[in-house]
Amino acid sequence: MNFRSCKNRNACTEDGTHCRACGRSHQEISQTRQFTSDLSSFIIEMGYDNIDEFLDYLRNKVVKKVNHTRNQHL
Repeated sequence: MNFRSCKNRNACTEDGTHCRACGRSHQEISQTRQFTSDLSSFIIEMGYDNIDEFLDYLRNKVVKKVNHTRNQHL
């Protein structure tokens, strides 16, 4: 399955189980919003000024972890 980003928050539909604009489940959207909020709060709490560098670091770590985990299940 491929991730599809939101077109914008105003386009998101609240009825049914999935958004008609992006196709993601409302549960997935909610969890992503919560994760984004938690991550933003962490960055602010740590006082990071180099947000892009921190997010690049996280991206690389997450990609490695997901690939490793997927390879373990093959």
